[in-house]
Amino acid sequence: MTNEKYTRASATKGGDVPTYSQPPHMLSGDDVVRELDTDGDHGLSEEESRKRFLQYGKNELDGSGGVQAWRVLLKQVANAMTIVLVLAMSLSFGVRDYVEGGVILAVIFINITIGFMQEYRAEQTMESLRNMSAPTAAVLRRGQFHHIPNAEAVPGDIVELVVGDVVPADIRLLETMNLQADEMLLTGESVPVFKDAEDILDAPDVPLGDRTNIAFASSTIVKGRGRGVIIYTGMSTAVGEIAKQIKGGQRKPNRSLSRKTGNLQPIRGMAWRIWDVIGAILGVTVGTPLQKKLSKLAFVLLGIAVLLAIVVFGVNKFRLSHEVVIYAIALGISIIPESLIAVLTITMAVGMKTMVRRKVIVRKLDALEALGGVDSICSDKTGTLTQGKMITRRVWLPTSGFLSVLEYGDASDPTVGQVAWDGGTPPLQSPLPADVDKQPLDVANVSPDLRAFLWAISMCNIAKVLYSESEGKYLVTGEPTEIALQVFAHRFRAGRRQWLNAGWRQHLEFPFDSDCKRMSVVYTEPKTEGLHVFAKGAVERLLDSCTNYGYGTHSRPMTGEDKEEILLKMQELATQGLRVLCVAYRRLDGTIAEWENKEREHFETDLTFVGLAAIYDPPRAETAGAVTECRAAGISVHMLTGDHPATASAIAREVGIIPSKLPKELESTMVKTAQQFDAMTDEEIDALPTLPLVIARCAPQTKVKMINALHRRNKYCAMTGDGVNDSPSLKKADVGIAMGLGGSDVAKSASDIVLTDDNFSSIVAAVEEGRRMFDNIQKFLLHLMIGNVGEVILLVIGLAFRDRDGFSVFPLAPLQVLLINTITGFPAFGLGLEKAQPDIMRRRPSGAMFSWEVIIDLVLYGLFMGALCLVTFVIIVWGSGGGNLGHDCNASYNDSCDAVFRARAACYVQTTWLLLFVAWELKSIRRSIFRLNPATESRFPFFRDMWVNKFLFFSVIVGALSVFPVVFINGLNTNVFKHKRITWEWALPLVGLPLFLFLIEMWKLVKRQLRLFEEPPVDGENLPTP
Repeated sequence: MTNEKYTRASATKGGDVPTYSQPPHMLSGDDVVRELDTDGDHGLSEEESRKRFLQYGKNELDGSGGVQAWRVLLKQVANAMTIVLVLAMSLSFGVRDYVEGGVILAVIFINITIGFMQEYRAEQTMESLRNMSAPTAAVLRRGQFHHIPNAEAVPGDIVELVVGDVVPADIRLLETMNLQADEMLLTGESVPVFKDAEDILDAPDVPLGDRTNIAFASSTIVKGRGRGVIIYTGMSTAVGEIAKQIKGGQRKPNRSLSRKTGNLQPIRGMAWRIWDVIGAILGVTVGTPLQKKLSKLAFVLLGIAVLLAIVVFGVNKFRLSHEVVIYAIALGISIIPESLIAVLTITMAVGMKTMVRRKVIVRKLDALEALGGVDSICSDKTGTLTQGKMITRRVWLPTSGFLSVLEYGDASDPTVGQVAWDGGTPPLQSPLPADVDKQPLDVANVSPDLRAFLWAISMCNIAKVLYSESEGKYLVTGEPTEIALQVFAHRFRAGRRQWLNAGWRQHLEFPFDSDCKRMSVVYTEPKTEGLHVFAKGAVERLLDSCTNYGYGTHSRPMTGEDKEEILLKMQELATQGLRVLCVAYRRLDGTIAEWENKEREHFETDLTFVGLAAIYDPPRAETAGAVTECRAAGISVHMLTGDHPATASAIAREVGIIPSKLPKELESTMVKTAQQFDAMTDEEIDALPTLPLVIARCAPQTKVKMINALHRRNKYCAMTGDGVNDSPSLKKADVGIAMGLGGSDVAKSASDIVLTDDNFSSIVAAVEEGRRMFDNIQKFLLHLMIGNVGEVILLVIGLAFRDRDGFSVFPLAPLQVLLINTITGFPAFGLGLEKAQPDIMRRRPSGAMFSWEVIIDLVLYGLFMGALCLVTFVIIVWGSGGGNLGHDCNASYNDSCDAVFRARAACYVQTTWLLLFVAWELKSIRRSIFRLNPATESRFPFFRDMWVNKFLFFSVIVGALSVFPVVFINGLNTNVFKHKRITWEWALPLVGLPLFLFLIEMWKLVKRQLRLFEEPPVDGENLPTP
């Protein structure tokens, strides 16, 4: 780089800013490329790009995200459990119980440390996974375009821009073709700005909106295409300059401190702002809906803990002695599930990592919760249900008939296969060399009508087909349909590059639009300088613009019979599962100067019909199985495609979306065109027995209408999309799914999840993972709260146990409760890692997290636990101890406390074991622990089923063994945990554990036999049968 005069102030930490002899908009594109020391044809090398990355830093705005450690730490300090422990610690120190206070302080420190480390790692994992779906840039490196994260783009990178791209950095345009950018985020102007690479501006302070040779970072390409070189990145971009000037972000409603809306508004605004801060710290106003609900639940339980403490004080007539305070602490600690939020966060992080392995990137945590409830999937066809690797199988020319591609192999290799007229005539083309794309144009032996067809499909096309000498194969870039057409043209040495090399020049391009469903281009023919319009698109749409039929000497005005013949040929091809495109052309009178400022519709009229191209995109091998799996899971699959109805129906039958032998009278209700569906009123749609399973010729607004129809039927739907115009439907759907390979940046930004392989089966995998996570969250919530219910029952009834001084004696000491909750938190983590149940995709979508079944299980299991522990305490104190509750046994050990301390030890062991082993029972809330999978052929699969989840297995076994040192270590037992060694008392928890498991098994059996809370069987989701 030269020592230039012009630069922007550095805005990135430790990063340089490129300098230029003049502002880049005042330089030509070649000058900018030269000053950046880059190569416009081959781009940067990998080594040079790494050097520039180190020199200029990441291409991102400062403070644009990331995990903030202090926020995670504050979240740990400010949760409900920590607050309860701090209160308990304060009360302990207040009554001068320094041992208990010190232990609680240590527990607080350990909980915060471990919780911080676990949640910080989980948040970092989720952040990194979210970044995987961030917008990407198509940059030229060593002559090949690669898609890289925007953050890795550097000054000097050559970038290609197409419709739907979010511009990754400030770019000096080098080539443009009808390029328009939406710069509303920068300039506030809602009208897209036309861009022209040839413009060279003459003033340094030209407003941003008038810099027509610059594409600015964060703007969106809405039309055309272009190529340019990155001139500024990160905070040096125009949007970065604006970001530096912004002080704070947007506020929520009613947060203003202005008196314009009333004299009390400053007070109301300040109150809301304070609540926002407190709510964010406590986690009740930030996070996913489930996280917020559970945070609120934790604070409701905190309120109950305070209420129970007041009850303890009241029962003891508010004599706030040492014993009474300690009892209140024990009861307060018992009600709070301390691991709740941490387990949820880690479970979600693990779920996100699992989904990445299954080709799904979760952008929004809400989607993890929503996926389990999805009961309708609206999917595109091309590239999702099908392979997306298309080949032009057949061509119909009105004057010559059908051509077919025979013995084709690799869809991107034009040298494989043969083209012949129907009827077994010899192949049309001579043997092709491997590098046919580099051969000169040769259409001398091609009939005039086929030549016109090749003109149109190769030049109304931006796909590239290039032979790579180094890899020994053809590399293709572009949209699959255009690749198929370009490969077909290459079979005749008539690719786009060859026409350009022969002197054809492109002037205008009107890209494919999902509303008009066609694309057209304007070229000048060499020698004659005649103007030609070439167009391709949906048959119904483009045919309406055709007034002539045939080419050359066979050309004549189109008649009604001609249109009928074309539609019959299209129907014939479409019923074979082929996607049919119409190809047309037109000669323009005059010069390009007379036409270049005219609107699109002036070019796309009076066209001449040239032929039909029939393209085949075979279904993915796994699609049919995935659709069958959806039906078994109670999920209806709807295909919303831009294809012809016959093509859509053929593929839908092949993959099982509609029955293979659907009667005609039912097909009219199951398969509709967008025109038919859009013409229906909401009332008419709601009156349909079932919604259409296939909608052909689908437009973006049709997708939104479909989602609204599903919502009116109380359906929970997922919608796929890849284009800019799909953003409204992606946002409207309960789960918006963008395509990672073929999707635009705008679609990805609007989506909740991104498929990295654009495969329908990945959607089904995501739904399965969402159901698994829902089940596991339900299981660990039940597990954590069973312990709370059991402990509260035990301690509340324990208020009736009065010593000789009239004070209540607790069956479990506060530190025992704290240790139990800590030890049994690990099985909760293990339940979060459980694999999916065998029937998870053979039942209906998930319902409420706290269903009636879960609530009743919670109450019953907690009651069983509390009752068994209470019986154990009573047997020891009244059976062998004569009912002697001693004196001052809540504070310390003395000879009168022998029975109480032994009873507490037995209750501690029994509560710990019951809570640990109930985790195994909760691997399924309906099936027996001894046969979790009814389909298994093993006679006794218990040990194998327990061993599958090793973390859960060892957390139960190690936790069960941990009671021995706690009971037997002298000093630790009596001074800290307020219990002592036991002998024959071990028999009580040893008997209580199998009895507890027996009661649970009996309740599960009752649920199964009486079909309590059983969901109705899946009926194929209202799919009609022939």
